[in-house]
Amino acid sequence: MSHQYYKPAKSRLHRSELAVPGSSPKMFEKALNSNADYIFLDLEDAVSPNDKIPARANVIKALNEINWKEKGKTISVRINSLDTHYMYSDLIEIVEQAGDKVDTILVPKAGTSSDVYMVDCLLTQIENNKKIKNKIGIECLIETSLGMSNIKEIAKSSERLEALHFGVADYAASLRARTVVIGGLNPDYPGDQWHHGLSQLVMTCRAYGLRAIDGPFGDFNDPDAYIASAKRAAAIGIEGKWAIHPSQIDLANKVFSPPEAEVTKAKRQRREGAAQLLHESRLSSNVKAGFPRFFPPWKKGLIDQPEGHLWHDICLCQHRRPALDENIVAGHASGFLCDVGVEDAAVRRGQVFIQQG
Repeated sequence: MSHQYYKPAKSRLHRSELAVPGSSPKMFEKALNSNADYIFLDLEDAVSPNDKIPARANVIKALNEINWKEKGKTISVRINSLDTHYMYSDLIEIVEQAGDKVDTILVPKAGTSSDVYMVDCLLTQIENNKKIKNKIGIECLIETSLGMSNIKEIAKSSERLEALHFGVADYAASLRARTVVIGGLNPDYPGDQWHHGLSQLVMTCRAYGLRAIDGPFGDFNDPDAYIASAKRAAAIGIEGKWAIHPSQIDLANKVFSPPEAEVTKAKRQRREGAAQLLHESRLSSNVKAGFPRFFPPWKKGLIDQPEGHLWHDICLCQHRRPALDENIVAGHASGFLCDVGVEDAAVRRGQVFIQQG
């Protein structure tokens, strides 16, 4: 593994994400009572220019008057893109008036890291001014050729960033791709024409600790094609998908829920890992200042009792976490030196003294 490490974003259940137009308040209650894990109230593509300002007011009212948390929903707002005059008012009015009810802001058509910086900067100022305690997350839609070409820089652009979404419709338009249905396959292409974009996105998300989310499938009257699209995404590591119609929610939840066999395996590995850590901590529990002194493993019947004293070179762990390797065999031991005030001279020699009984 590389020494470079990127801290994972906040963990959220994100199998399905329901898009809800801010201009349609009648849909808010239906969204609340749906099985969607994630809901975004949309001010961008689903709202006509004449409805932009009323939709913003609807969203603010919905955030303040509907208890989304009670239903276990993660709530996001998709603001208008940075190249419109609606964007700054979307962000300022929503966060100032209902910022404590918002989990994330979804930024459409992110093209460069500076786009994310601008949103981050505004959020920080508003949160400080309004004394909002919970830091609002940022998610970005990768839906232009510019955004995809700069995806790694975007992924590293802000500590607020939690997820990247694949906006297939606008991405297709940006590439001038020939499409049949949003998110669907063109029969003239030998395979999945969206595979490269999705693979680039999921690889980037995994490298930088973000959630990878697939975007919409346009034909909600074709559940089989939706499922096929979701399965292709899940196969390469995507963890959730948009639903533009309530009928797609359960389909996404089923595809992106881990199979029972994987759940059983994970539980078994967690139990085994916990038992191993307990075993190792007991072995190193008697380490004291001076030369590390381990509880004699031969008293537990783990190895044959060695003759006299045993010196053994060890590998010094950079983080110096207490651990003793499982590779303990008769007559020798290997392990990591723990940080318990060991004499510097002993550390420099890289040796552990294991005292008999």
